[in-house]
Amino acid sequence: MRKFMDFTGQVCVVTGAGGRNGIGFNCARAFGGLGAKIAIISTTDRIYQRVGELAAEGVQAKGYIADLMDRSQVEKSIDQIARDYGRIDVLVNNAGMAQIGNKVEGMARSYEQNEQSQIKTEAGISPVQPGSSYLSQMAYETWDRGIDRNLNICFNVTRRVLPYMIAANYGRIVNVASVTGPLVSNPGDAVYSAAKAAVVGMGKAVAIEVAINNITINSVLPGWVTTGSQSKEGAEAGRNTPLKRSAEPDEIGNAVVFLASKEASYITGQTLVVDGGNSIQEYKGASEFYY
Repeated sequence: MRKFMDFTGQVCVVTGAGGRNGIGFNCARAFGGLGAKIAIISTTDRIYQRVGELAAEGVQAKGYIADLMDRSQVEKSIDQIARDYGRIDVLVNNAGMAQIGNKVEGMARSYEQNEQSQIKTEAGISPVQPGSSYLSQMAYETWDRGIDRNLNICFNVTRRVLPYMIAANYGRIVNVASVTGPLVSNPGDAVYSAAKAAVVGMGKAVAIEVAINNITINSVLPGWVTTGSQSKEGAEAGRNTPLKRSAEPDEIGNAVVFLASKEASYITGQTLVVDGGNSIQEYKGASEFYY
């Protein structure tokens, strides 16, 4: 009996796959388990540990180190993948938010830090606080870095991959965005929200542009996810979703894999929310106070 989803012979590129418990690596494992050849990209040499783990599961995989905010490194990495494998069938734009050795740009900081950022000068204008995530006090450099990491990486990689897909007259691109921005937001998340909403909007436009080339582009919007970087606040928020828990990374990966499959051939320019129903509920506090 034919498998529902089979990626045998296809080459799947996944960015931001360095973390063992992250969404990117779980996507790569899922693709590999369905027969794909895997190219995974991260900023550090830990990517080779992930390659070893995939190889132990019988998956053909190669790792590539690149800072995807640097367009010259993007070009070098994507072109090398194309030379190594001869094709690129699937791209998962998962890289963004945080990199090893760097703090998250634009994500809400602690309540204490945010309260401190409200201190006003005698003139009534708040000074710019280094690293502040509140827009009224955000340094221009903080905004620019947040856009670079959360939007421009997606653009950089997609821009380099698309010519290969167009030449092959086939491709699947899935952008891992977030519910933050397209659907909801938080104080201190202005730049992150703007970038993730832009990723979704960019995907819609490009989906129209390349549909004639048998290429689809869709976005997955995760909510709270249990990863190595999840905060205690995020874990608590996950416990107040309708499903009473955060998602596991492979649950996000399963949604990505479906949209990247041949079976999803008539789905493009769409967003798939994977948040345990959190965005559909009005009340998000502890259940004993409401239901």
